[in-house]
Amino acid sequence: MTTATTDDPVLQEVPLGAQWPTVDPFLFCAHHRDAYPEGDGDLAPTAPLTGRELGSDFAGVDGWNMYHGTRVPGFPQHPHRGFETVTVVREGLIDHSDSLGATARFGRGDAQWLTAGAGVVHSEMFPLVRTDAPNPLHLFQIWLNLPAADKLVPPYFTMQWAEEIPQVRHEDEAGRATVVTVYAGALGDARPLTPPPDSWAARPESDLAIWHIELAPGATWTLPAAVGPDTIRTLYAFAGDLRADAHPLGTDTGAVVRCDRVVTLTGGDEGAEVLLLQGRPIGEPVARYGPFVMTTEDEIRQAFADYQRTGFGGWPWADDAPDNGRERGRFARHADGRLEERDG
Repeated sequence: MTTATTDDPVLQEVPLGAQWPTVDPFLFCAHHRDAYPEGDGDLAPTAPLTGRELGSDFAGVDGWNMYHGTRVPGFPQHPHRGFETVTVVREGLIDHSDSLGATARFGRGDAQWLTAGAGVVHSEMFPLVRTDAPNPLHLFQIWLNLPAADKLVPPYFTMQWAEEIPQVRHEDEAGRATVVTVYAGALGDARPLTPPPDSWAARPESDLAIWHIELAPGATWTLPAAVGPDTIRTLYAFAGDLRADAHPLGTDTGAVVRCDRVVTLTGGDEGAEVLLLQGRPIGEPVARYGPFVMTTEDEIRQAFADYQRTGFGGWPWADDAPDNGRERGRFARHADGRLEERDG
């Protein structure tokens, strides 16, 4: 880790792995990029699975993982309590099912925002729907904390469909483009879609933002100052290379940058892709163990006891890793029966 000089906009810098370090109110960010092969018609990879540690395959053999899946890649049913997941899918698809009875297929630019609150069980499978071409997957899953007062709110999930997520396109004086996709936090006139009602992001004072920034080679774009004086802003340069003012940031580099003034971002010779996470810290103790994030160790023990006793409502699906078949398009069926359908 390096520390900035007085004029340097980069306050701290750290190399990135598969799970990116984050700052309060964020808990961590998982970055998944898998070069899945063709599907076998039943949503599983055509490649042999011999040599993989099925049930816990994270080795990246041949550029992809099965994760906890044994037939279809992904994460079969598992519980959460006390925080939120924000899942942004740039490429590929996810089949979601949960203990509330909700199910969805989303991806190809969509995002899902799930407030676990008092407790929810969900599965996230990666169906390989194409049989005649590879099935690449690229996603971020961001864990966002909840304040102590909201740890046990009712679970809630909402969809952000790609067609409705606002984007800001800027061309610099040389005509080189920067495109910013706004998942949370207003950017100029671009207003984000509404987050879940009990989210930290739903509080105006949180100054929370989640933006994906894509700069063409050599493109420049001015990152505006944040609103709150206590806001913390982190840039994750995960493709190409980037400059923040004069400070170079190579590929797979995270950087906490100053929020009190504008910062000029410049794409390198191959351009750059950047995820921005920003927010005012919640500033409360964090106790975490596996899938639960609370404020005290006693609350963690209670979470395990409650899950063992209630199953957070039980699992209403026939197996631990449900999928939505090969032909189903993007959709969401909410716990109240409301159905959203999208093309593709």
